[in-house]
Amino acid sequence: MNQANVFTPSHKPMGFWGEVGFPARGPKLHQALHEGFPFDVYSKLAKLSGLDKSDLASATVIASATLQRRAKSGKFNRDESDRLYRFAEVFKAALDLFEGNNDRASLWLKSQVRGLGNKRPVDMLATSAETEAVLDLIGRLEHGVFA
Repeated sequence: MNQANVFTPSHKPMGFWGEVGFPARGPKLHQALHEGFPFDVYSKLAKLSGLDKSDLASATVIASATLQRRAKSGKFNRDESDRLYRFAEVFKAALDLFEGNNDRASLWLKSQVRGLGNKRPVDMLATSAETEAVLDLIGRLEHGVFA
């Protein structure tokens, strides 16, 4: 028996980004975005976030006809992949804010938030500027800065 396998667990927990199916940062993420995420990322994000697939499509601005085409081709294009990444990044930040509680993170995303002008975070992911505003608010909430 190989000595290295004796001390190395055969199954490491994947974590959020592993479960979603793409890297969180770095050159591998950049390459995956340019090549287009595999279609199964969409189902994984819906399942992890607790959003139904139509709400995820709305949040990522991907039309149902486009989803049908991507299901057949097996992957998203670069822009769609970027919007899916933005959603994943916001959901992960909300998950961290709520200490890993998927239900609370999902509820927060779907609720009107005063710090966002009473908009729902899930409705503010269509542009990078709005996504940045949501991430900025999450960062302020994590650090107790409410103004």
